[in-house]
Amino acid sequence: MIQIDTQNHVSSDEIIKELCTSNGLSYERVDQEGTSVTSLEMFFSGYPRIVGLSYFPNLTRLTLVRQNIQYISDLGSCPLLKELWVAECYLTKIAGLEKCVLLQKLFLYCNMIPAIENLETLTRLEVLWLNGNQIKEIEGLNALQKLKDLNLAGNLINKLGCCLDPSGKIEKLNLSGNQICSFKEITNLARLPHLTDLCLNDPQYDPNPVCFLCNYSTHVLYHLPQLQRLDTYEVSPKQIKDLAETTVLKKMMYYNMRIKSTHRQLNEELEKLKERKSKLQKLPEDRIKLFSCNVKNLEQELSELQMSGKMQAYKSISNQDFECENSDEEAESSDEGQKENNLEQQFLHKLESLRRRINFWNKKLEEIETIYQVEVKKKKKNSNLAVQFLLTELESVGNIRFEEGSPSDAWFNSCYELILSRFCAWDFKAYGITGVKVNRVIRVHNRMLRLRFEDKFQQFLDREDLTETMNYRKMLEYLFYKYPPETSLKKKQLIQILEEGFQETKKASECEEAVLLTNSLSICECPRIEYLQKEARSRGEPEDLSRHGRLIISKVFLGHRAQARDMDPITRVNYARADSVFRPRKPSQNGTRTSCIGILDQQEKPKETCSSMEFRDCDCSLRQCEWFLFDHELVLPEYIVEFEYITLVKVEALFSSLNNVIGEEGKKHAAGFVLSRDLQRDEEILSMEPIIKPRPKIVCLDEKTVLAVAKANICSQITVLDLHGNRLSKLRDISKLTGLRKLVVSFNEFTCLDDVYHLPNLEYFDASHNHVITLEGIRGLNKLKHLDLSWNQLKRAGEEISVLRKHTPAVLSLNLKHNPWHKPASVRLSVIGQLKALTHLDGILVTEEEAAAAAQFIAKSKITQESLVEHSRTDQEKLHVLSILPYAKILSQISKNRVDLFENNWFSKITVLDLDGQHLCKISGIEKLENLRWASFSNNNLTRTEGLDCCHNLEELTLDGNCITTLEGISKLSKLIRLSANNNHLTSLDRNVFSNLSHLHYLSLENNRITSLVGLQKAYALIEVYISNNYVSSNQEIYQLKGLNNLVILDMYGNLIVWKQENYRLFVIFHIPSLKALDGIAVEPAETENAKDLFGGKLNADMVAERLGHSNFSKIEELNWTASMIRMVDLVPAEQFKNITTVNLQNNNLTSFSGLVFLPNVKVLCLNYNHIESILPRQKPSSHLTNRQLLYQKVSSSGYGQQGTSKTNKDAGLSECLSPLMESLEVLHLGYNGITNLAWLQISRLKNLRFLFLQGNEISQIDGLDGLQLLQELVLDHNKVKTINENSFSKLSSLVALHLEENRLRELNNLTPLGKLQKLFLGLNRIQELSELEKLDNLSCIKELSIYGNPVSRKICHRPLLIYRLPKLQVLDGITVSPEERARAEIHLLEQQIFPSANSPIDSSAFSGLQLTFSKPCPMKIANIANVSLSGGVSHLYNTDFIFPHSADEPVGTETSKSKKSKNAAVGPGIPRSSHAEVATRQARGTSAPSHASSQAGPSRTT
Repeated sequence: MIQIDTQNHVSSDEIIKELCTSNGLSYERVDQEGTSVTSLEMFFSGYPRIVGLSYFPNLTRLTLVRQNIQYISDLGSCPLLKELWVAECYLTKIAGLEKCVLLQKLFLYCNMIPAIENLETLTRLEVLWLNGNQIKEIEGLNALQKLKDLNLAGNLINKLGCCLDPSGKIEKLNLSGNQICSFKEITNLARLPHLTDLCLNDPQYDPNPVCFLCNYSTHVLYHLPQLQRLDTYEVSPKQIKDLAETTVLKKMMYYNMRIKSTHRQLNEELEKLKERKSKLQKLPEDRIKLFSCNVKNLEQELSELQMSGKMQAYKSISNQDFECENSDEEAESSDEGQKENNLEQQFLHKLESLRRRINFWNKKLEEIETIYQVEVKKKKKNSNLAVQFLLTELESVGNIRFEEGSPSDAWFNSCYELILSRFCAWDFKAYGITGVKVNRVIRVHNRMLRLRFEDKFQQFLDREDLTETMNYRKMLEYLFYKYPPETSLKKKQLIQILEEGFQETKKASECEEAVLLTNSLSICECPRIEYLQKEARSRGEPEDLSRHGRLIISKVFLGHRAQARDMDPITRVNYARADSVFRPRKPSQNGTRTSCIGILDQQEKPKETCSSMEFRDCDCSLRQCEWFLFDHELVLPEYIVEFEYITLVKVEALFSSLNNVIGEEGKKHAAGFVLSRDLQRDEEILSMEPIIKPRPKIVCLDEKTVLAVAKANICSQITVLDLHGNRLSKLRDISKLTGLRKLVVSFNEFTCLDDVYHLPNLEYFDASHNHVITLEGIRGLNKLKHLDLSWNQLKRAGEEISVLRKHTPAVLSLNLKHNPWHKPASVRLSVIGQLKALTHLDGILVTEEEAAAAAQFIAKSKITQESLVEHSRTDQEKLHVLSILPYAKILSQISKNRVDLFENNWFSKITVLDLDGQHLCKISGIEKLENLRWASFSNNNLTRTEGLDCCHNLEELTLDGNCITTLEGISKLSKLIRLSANNNHLTSLDRNVFSNLSHLHYLSLENNRITSLVGLQKAYALIEVYISNNYVSSNQEIYQLKGLNNLVILDMYGNLIVWKQENYRLFVIFHIPSLKALDGIAVEPAETENAKDLFGGKLNADMVAERLGHSNFSKIEELNWTASMIRMVDLVPAEQFKNITTVNLQNNNLTSFSGLVFLPNVKVLCLNYNHIESILPRQKPSSHLTNRQLLYQKVSSSGYGQQGTSKTNKDAGLSECLSPLMESLEVLHLGYNGITNLAWLQISRLKNLRFLFLQGNEISQIDGLDGLQLLQELVLDHNKVKTINENSFSKLSSLVALHLEENRLRELNNLTPLGKLQKLFLGLNRIQELSELEKLDNLSCIKELSIYGNPVSRKICHRPLLIYRLPKLQVLDGITVSPEERARAEIHLLEQQIFPSANSPIDSSAFSGLQLTFSKPCPMKIANIANVSLSGGVSHLYNTDFIFPHSADEPVGTETSKSKKSKNAAVGPGIPRSSHAEVATRQARGTSAPSHASSQAGPSRTT
């Protein structure tokens, strides 16, 4: 029984004894008791190996901790084992578990296991702990489909990939203490739907490098929303998940906006290229048209001559094809040397020459097109790289950033200088390169790589002897990455280097363990240039492709370095003590070689730059080295430099905007240029004999003309009709020519061919060089074999081909070249696939292979069951992915949930459909996809959105790159959240469509033809709207978006409104205050404030149009806009508002009349309760202007800067030389404006003013009214007037009514000029003496007078006195003066003459008829204003009679008790105020006529 252990010299019996002792078992009775044992434990006993388990066949749990076990053995006798602990031992391999098929928990932590293996039989395993080992890669878990708890903390794992996908039931995962440094690896965990506990930063282990990155927690919680615990912290609250999701969604919106801006920039560049191409092609196209027209003229003339018998023979020349082997000059000079002996040969010779020139110009067109495509490819390549940079930023959650440099950046100039300092012109002489020009520098900020670099750098410093004098900072260098010349630096490889460093890049064969770098542009670039030039020569292409290059500049820590030995490969083994190895460039034969130390010194301190070809013996080669870095983590890519070489020979670029297509002889040009001698050759050929005389142009075709052209007697005889080169646009009655076989209408002015129908014998039809835009109308051409439609304006390939397929089934030869097709790439296959009989298309033979490809093309252009299965997925949940691609595209690429055809009702399982680029003409066959949620139909040939009605659950729909003209078909998709229809032909947005899309958050309609946004008025859920590069031109369209309170991002770039609307950006920001970004640029708080200053309270035409619902301002007669906080009026152009006669702007914030002064026909203007200071603002020095006023000055109609010359004194601007304003104005209300100085008001400029209301202001002096010579009524009630000056009324000779109630008058002086005054109201003043009343004697026309509320009114005799002295007085203090009262007053005054004391009190009983006590308020009636003749909408403002209650014996209020009234305060009986103020208030609140622009539902407020 006793066995000897040869390794540890410990017998098995001793081990078993120790095992029994540790578990309280008797070693002697282990045979009997062992079968009942189910659990064994052994801790810290030095157990060397696993033996004796055969005594315990029913064992279910075995725990061995801190033993000396090196391998697992003897478990085959424990088939029931469910839990195994072999922890803190010396295991080096997972083995010996094959028989433990019931094992559920396995703990192998803290061993020395390097790999996960031999677990295939443990299919029931639920818990696996392998933490604290040496595992570098996750593998061997494919069979563990029931695994729930996996602990791999404290290993060497740096990648996750798809290794955990088979274990989809994992709930708890610990990966702390590893080397995971990329967010992309974390994203892979999103495929574990049951994961609820994740640890990447367990306190017991070091954190993963990824945990140091910005937004780490946000990223994890967004991609793993089901997590309950993260890094031992509770993260289950919904608020945390919502915050993470909101943060990421904002990031995605931001980067989506930036990517769209990049695409927009690309489109602009492509558009410029397209315009340049059109300009370049114009000359060749014009030449081709000219020569083609001449060819047809010659053919027509030749045909007529042959038919008339003037020529003996006829040779068919219509379909000859001439190829020029030699140059045109040689061929044509030989042709010219031949003498033509007859007319026919002259015709043939000229035709041949013309066709050669056509071929020449066609080649020029092809050259231009080829160069254009190359330029387009370059632009797209650069744009794609920029987009990829942005996507990398998004995927890294901002931990990788790319910064575009400019000459103003110090680091940009440093890179530029570095390139120049390492450029040696002598090295590049052989390639014709004289210099280098840096075009672009991009700075790379990679937080992960930088942290790794700094950590490695610090580790190096820590392990070195710091007492050494060497400065390790000097070991830092910037070097160029050198890649193999045959593998250019592709986008994918570049991004991988910038993301992950150089660890995954392929190295040269001799240095597979090192990163290859160099300090020389020559070493880096010369091999690439040689390779590209060699390839170009072999393909016969221009060699200038090597002129452009790209470099990666890396920050490198060289550490301990060594020089390379010629015989030894550069590996760590051969250079064990070196961190880097350098290899100097081999010197030339005439050069000298310095020592290794010299090279290093020169490298660290470069000498002067060798930038001239004259340095034949320069020492650049002495400084040039190749460097090999063994530790890739010490190489940090920091800059990307794009540059081009300056060549000795200046090659002009065809697509440079500085060059023309016509070049000069003697200069080197790229392909596509035309030399002036080519144009001379054209003229020579055109002037060759015979010269065809121009024929008269036929404009209208009738039967007589047809017979004359065809030289026939009756229509039925005509078989050939040549109408080439006329001005025809219609072919009336052409269908009568039933025998017609050939019809030529080239070079005319046809836009359609609807007259060409039912010609049963027509075989040849030439309609080239016209303006045909559609083929609709062509029908009944069943025998047509040749059809030429080249050089027209056909665009819609699908519709035109359908017409031809239906009505020209027998056509054999078809020419469609030079038409502006919407989808030119697919036209040829589409035509061949649908016109089965076709043999030649665009002059090229249709091959069998091409016909087969076309048939397949047509077959794929319909949605079939096979295409549904191939391009659909069945995912039910939306994955959280950091991508701006359509979700249907994302799932089609990453999802493996395909459709199972053998499943019942498989149609209903489809949730994802990606049919991009399938050449679909319509959407059909998806009626059963009732659960479809994400669909994409981009880059097809769709013209409508029909066929989606049954997809009620659709959430995202992408229709980019089609030919769609309307979105009517999506109106029933009420659950739609995202809609994209970029690059289509939309012209309008149907309001009914978008009003039903109540959940639509994202809308992208870029590059369409949309003119109006009215359809978005009720799309209240919209958050993002991209509508750049459309035709929106009116700023009224912005008002359609004002109700979208959730709108955060708006892109209107490229629309006409951007250039037409002054201060467009501020205008949009003001009217859509929720915006955070506009046109790809963030909205700054300062912009918001400036927008409020500039547009806040601005009444303009757009605001009026928004309220009216139309822009026909000529119908407006009254403008009523009260209580809207308006502070500026800008109704331009004023001519559109010429019919406005009444304006009511009460209760606003106007400080001047602003733009109202330009309204030509305003008669009544009500501006009560504003802040009017003057008609036009008084100018201030610029230094005293506020920011708001400076902004106002930008608006021409604001009134600033439009006054006449001002004085320097206090009353500047009051000179009589000021020009009149508002010459139609007759009634002006300026009550309650806080006016203090009438002179500043400049009111005398209103020369035709008849009624002026100034009640409720702060006026203390009456002046500045000299120019109002037509004024009939002046209201100055409730002011602070104390005296009437000599000049106050000196020129108001027409004044009929004067209101001065509630002022501070004590004297009634200077009223004499008012000779026509009939009504005078002086109530509630401070007049005390009867002598002041006697001064009214000069007002002989007074009919109505009011002095109630004055101290003098308490004197009994004041009334008889006034009645007596004013013989025409009819009403006094609101009481009519009767003849009896006038008689009594005369008697009273006669009696007063007897009694000398006129001021003594008299008993009131003697004058009982005068009712002097006024025990009740006297009703004061204000009579209608006489002599007023104004039209309709004006008179109602001042012709109302009403009763104003007051008490005659009320005391006059003191200065302190009479506080200013509130704007909207009601006037009670205890607070008397001017009756005319009440008139204005009451009428301003009245309803307006239907044609008036007035508030409908309460006052609108403008902020």
